[in-house]
Amino acid sequence: MHYLTFLGRVARLTRTSEDRAAALTRATLETFAERLTGGEVLDVAAQLPKPLQGLLNPYPRDEAAERFGAAEFVARVARRADCDENTARDAVRAVFITLREAVRGGEFQDVVVQWPRDYRDMVEPALAPSATHRR
Repeated sequence: MHYLTFLGRVARLTRTSEDRAAALTRATLETFAERLTGGEVLDVAAQLPKPLQGLLNPYPRDEAAERFGAAEFVARVARRADCDENTARDAVRAVFITLREAVRGGEFQDVVVQWPRDYRDMVEPALAPSATHRR
């Protein structure tokens, strides 16, 4: 998937401009990287457009993943994107749906199904069969 296609999809799902979608995507992917091990981050990043790959650097730069719940994930996205938590939650869902479309081989699903149950309302829309419409 191309970078502008990715942002366009997030913009449509969040009903925002592409500039705002870029900020929401950046905030979500940076937080996503914190929640994954370094190897998982690299596996997902390798399948994304170049401008998004840099946002998924292992963070911190080792194999450890931070363990935090869905509420903290949303709060971090909200702080990074300078928005309220409802907007952040909607953005996370949109980015996750778009990530699933962009990442082949079930890599995204392999990562997020391991997360705690409190992530379910953000993750399940991305895992639904109707969520993927590859172009």
